[in-house]
Amino acid sequence: MATDTVERRTAHVRGVTVTAIACLAGVAAALISAAVADGAGDTLAVYVLASAVIVQFPIHRLIETAGIELDTDDFGVKDYLYVAFMTFALWFVCWAILLTTGASV
Repeated sequence: MATDTVERRTAHVRGVTVTAIACLAGVAAALISAAVADGAGDTLAVYVLASAVIVQFPIHRLIETAGIELDTDDFGVKDYLYVAFMTFALWFVCWAILLTTGASV
C-alpha cells in the first residue's frame, strides 16, 4: 500500500514537472518569436519553436540529476509527442494573442 502511494506521487510529480516545463517553454518561445519575427509569415518563429522543443530534453536530464525523478531514460514516443504538442499549443495561442493585439515585446 505504501509503495503504491510513493509510485503514484512520483508519477504525479513527473507529469506536473514535464507539463510545467513544456508550457513555460511554449510561452517563452512565443515571446521570443514576437520579438524576433516580422509577422505571421516569418519562418524564424517556427525555428524558435523547434529550438524550444529540442532544448527541453537536456533540461529534463538536468532536473533529474538535481534530484527530481523524471525517468528520462523511459521517455517514449508518446512522451516526446506530448512535450512537442504542449509546447506548440502554448506557443501558438500566446503568439496569436501577441500578433492580434499588436503588442511589442
